[in-house]
Amino acid sequence: MNENGFDVIMVSSDGKEWPDLIKNERCGYRKVPMARQIAPFQDLKSLWRLYKLFKEEKPDIVHSHTPKAGLLAMLAAKFAGVKIRIHTIAGLRFMTAQGTSRRILVLMEKLTGKAAHHVWPNSYSLLKYIRKKKLVNEKKLHVIGAGSSNGVDLNRYSISALRPEKLDEIKKQLKYEERFCYLLNMGRIVKDKGIDEVLTAFKTLYENNQQLRLILLGSFEDELDPISDIARDILKTYPAIIHIEWSDYAEYYMHLSTIMVHASYREGFPSTLLQAGAMSCPIVCSAIEGSVDIVTHKETGLLFQAGNTSELLEQLKYALAHSEEMKQAASNLRQKIEENFSQVYVHAMMKNKYMELLQQAN
Repeated sequence: MNENGFDVIMVSSDGKEWPDLIKNERCGYRKVPMARQIAPFQDLKSLWRLYKLFKEEKPDIVHSHTPKAGLLAMLAAKFAGVKIRIHTIAGLRFMTAQGTSRRILVLMEKLTGKAAHHVWPNSYSLLKYIRKKKLVNEKKLHVIGAGSSNGVDLNRYSISALRPEKLDEIKKQLKYEERFCYLLNMGRIVKDKGIDEVLTAFKTLYENNQQLRLILLGSFEDELDPISDIARDILKTYPAIIHIEWSDYAEYYMHLSTIMVHASYREGFPSTLLQAGAMSCPIVCSAIEGSVDIVTHKETGLLFQAGNTSELLEQLKYALAHSEEMKQAASNLRQKIEENFSQVYVHAMMKNKYMELLQQAN
């Protein structure tokens, strides 16, 4: 958007990603502290800071992402009189919550939807769920293109773009051997991402095949959603499990892996699957909103019921036994991504929608 005539200001809490973000995006930025969890006092302070920012900058558009930032930004933008208020829904936290927490999270989503002019679910399956739950006024709902919040950069996520020296470095880190078969799980190591099921299924597979390796690429978030003690014990005691805190070179791990496993309980439109698909890495994933917009069973990957360890195990066994079929599915997915989810395409569709809304507002 910065390259297409928009004056862009990025806003978020502080974090380790900021230096790279500023360098890569070359846009203005503001840091506004925001708590991910429910924190009334902190939330009011954040709301006030966002309100003052919007009154000072007088933006034509405020576009928010993530539940907490969405609630605060849409309310602050409404109070500040911003003419175009857009919120992207990329997953719903209340899907896996219960009791009072679930009721509060549902209320937050409805309040965000009321404060926004436009609400953009990032997948058609998520749109269907939002309609079913009557979270947002139908007139406000819209999906950009075929879905996704940002698309995938095919100049980066492409086998031809891999650098041999970096590939060798990653291989050394993994102690990579051609005779091993590598399964990859990428994302936060929390219960909601289905890590318990992945570790339990891998334990069973490994007991029958010591040539298997599992790469866990992601950080623990025990303060938010810890995995079980049983899963933690498997991770600690099995040397065939390789845990890497994080990496800016996910595409290299995808290239070296036989299967990407994605067992999440909830998503909007997972970028991880787009990236793996772009790298022609076969996928086994849970059949949830968002993921089913990318993976069609036995056509572009394999699906299983979220939270069902035995189903995950069966699909992994099938994938390992039918390598050529999985390679074809990965090829089909790469073609689907090229046609519908390239970053160039998604960004162009988003820019067109911005321009349309600006013309309507004027």
